[in-house]
Amino acid sequence: MAYSSTIQYNEESLTTRWETFFNDTGLRSQAIILSDRYPEERSLTVPFSIIDRFDADFANYLLEDPAKSLPAAEKTIKAMLPPERHAVSINFRITGLPADSRIDIRNLRSKHLGKFVCIEGLVRKATEVRPRLMKAAFRCARCDAVSYEEQEGVNLREPMECSECAKAAGATKFILIPEISTYVDTQKVEVQEPPEGLRGGAQPERLEGFILDDISGRIAPGDRVVLNGTLTGMQRTGPQGKSTLFNIVLQVNSVEYREHEYDEIQITADDIEKIKDIASKGDIMREIAASISPTIYGFDIEKEAFALQLFGGVSKEMQDGTRIRGDIHILLVGDPGLAKSQLLRYMSELAPRGIYASGKSSSAAGLTAAAVKDEFGEGRWTLEAGALVLADKGIACVDELDKMTDYDRSAMHQIMESQIITVAKAGITATLQARCSILGAANPRYGRFEDEQLIGDQIDLPPALLSRFDMIFVLQDKPNVAIDRNIATHILKAHRVGEGRKVDKLPESISTKTVEAESRVVEPRFDKEFLRKYISYVKRINPVLTDEAISMIEEEYLRIRKMGEGNGASVPITARQLEAYVRLSEASARGRLSRTVEHEDAERAIRIVGYYLSKVAREGGVLDIDRIAGDMSHSQRAHVNIILDIVRKSAAGEGISIDEISAEAERYKIDSSESRRLVEKLLKAGELFEMKSGVYKVVQK
Repeated sequence: MAYSSTIQYNEESLTTRWETFFNDTGLRSQAIILSDRYPEERSLTVPFSIIDRFDADFANYLLEDPAKSLPAAEKTIKAMLPPERHAVSINFRITGLPADSRIDIRNLRSKHLGKFVCIEGLVRKATEVRPRLMKAAFRCARCDAVSYEEQEGVNLREPMECSECAKAAGATKFILIPEISTYVDTQKVEVQEPPEGLRGGAQPERLEGFILDDISGRIAPGDRVVLNGTLTGMQRTGPQGKSTLFNIVLQVNSVEYREHEYDEIQITADDIEKIKDIASKGDIMREIAASISPTIYGFDIEKEAFALQLFGGVSKEMQDGTRIRGDIHILLVGDPGLAKSQLLRYMSELAPRGIYASGKSSSAAGLTAAAVKDEFGEGRWTLEAGALVLADKGIACVDELDKMTDYDRSAMHQIMESQIITVAKAGITATLQARCSILGAANPRYGRFEDEQLIGDQIDLPPALLSRFDMIFVLQDKPNVAIDRNIATHILKAHRVGEGRKVDKLPESISTKTVEAESRVVEPRFDKEFLRKYISYVKRINPVLTDEAISMIEEEYLRIRKMGEGNGASVPITARQLEAYVRLSEASARGRLSRTVEHEDAERAIRIVGYYLSKVAREGGVLDIDRIAGDMSHSQRAHVNIILDIVRKSAAGEGISIDEISAEAERYKIDSSESRRLVEKLLKAGELFEMKSGVYKVVQK
């Protein structure tokens, strides 16, 4: 941040320069018109580029010494107004600061104190709007004279002496008169660095800011904003007295809101040309999928789905105000040791806005929003945004989803479908946006995934939550000589590549060409920086379904639904999966930079959805969506009725033992393990009760 102003201004010359500026740019008439709308509108907002075009040196002086420049501008505006409006006080606000004034929070230093800077970040906390004393009126206890004292900082400052009787503060008492004192609305906020600017294990740094007057109360936790203002220092105080250490605080002059989700990623004309060139060559989707965690072998279809999740479908606002989400939710369920956590971490780093959280160490408040009472709000309650709010318009990767408590999981129901968070805590009522894709991972309850059992029986997630995922991928570790050899070879070669990067020269017994060839296998096709730009660019494309794509998706949906026709047949697929086809097709079109959803996009969506349904919703060669979205499958419901009939027909009042139930159930081709599992379910559901150990009876209702 370099300032090149060589001219210094005194108060008179500064006022003269501002008068010339307002007259030459036509802003004087705008200020007069604004005064007619006072107090509904009381800020004159000017882009920095206008000041820079007027006088570059004067603009640089404004950045260097805002403490003099901004009050002089507001004083000049007041003087330009007609005499009858001199009581009107108009704020002068500046937006669109140059790039060299934009400072990352972690790079703020003492040299920036007193300078006009631009800070970009996510709003982490925000207090409610409260009045702040700006000009205090005091009455002298001795002579009743009224004295006025300008207020700065957070501590009340009394007059040094009475303006009438000249008694010093120690010889009289000053009584605050709230009715005639001057106040201004104020809000305290805390912003943190955006996640896309962090690398490795860096923790986001935070900065506090004070927002005054008419722009206060407009931002909420989770908002992505640019704050323009003067960086000041606040002296720390403690039991030992005043410290030589200072905290930095931003006195906010103006607030800018990020309109587009990925505007913060700078994409040059050369970048756009490179993106278009690469997208036009070969199968771009396969290339991008190969760039997702290449050190992990296999999972080709899963990685292709991850790529589509990064692009996302098109969110839609309907005429009746209904919003249809475009974000794609994916759940990974699988055996331990298959690198689920590594995949999630890689995705959180790859997404332009990625947040990683572990379900075991996250609470509902940590994921959604929390009402906190601390020194930040000076004892008041403040709202603090959680991980899913901070991931707005990005991806939230939630590991160990099954380890969350029931209360914590219930907070995710609203987020996954309506993508908003309603907060009613500690007297604070607010609605926060959480328009993010969720990539979750869960482990089977008993260690390994069993094909025969329902997903809901194996992971501790309710069916209502499972049904909200567009895709559920099962990752299983089954011995297979050919696959095991490929995985072992891939892992061992990846380790050797990593070892080779640690040494300056390889031993003579190891071929350098071999290691170089192996390094190309684990090297991503595109680096993360380019992929983030690619994702940012394609997010701006809103493709439209063609008639051919609609026809393909419709035919596939009806074909699967037809499997469920007949008396008592299962429901093979629902409209939620139909929407998944649409979202995946739109994401595929975005990935190709196409403005229409074509045949190949619909075909890709049908292939991926068909792959996941065959893994988790197939039972006896037929699809049954209740294996995902219900407490039991269609066949299990039939078996439950059989078990209940067996128990009902037992000797009246005596009940029936589990061995007798199992023996009788085998006549209906229900094996012993299945019948015992169904009895446990009926016990939990309150349909059966245990009279004594191993003896059951139907609950009379």
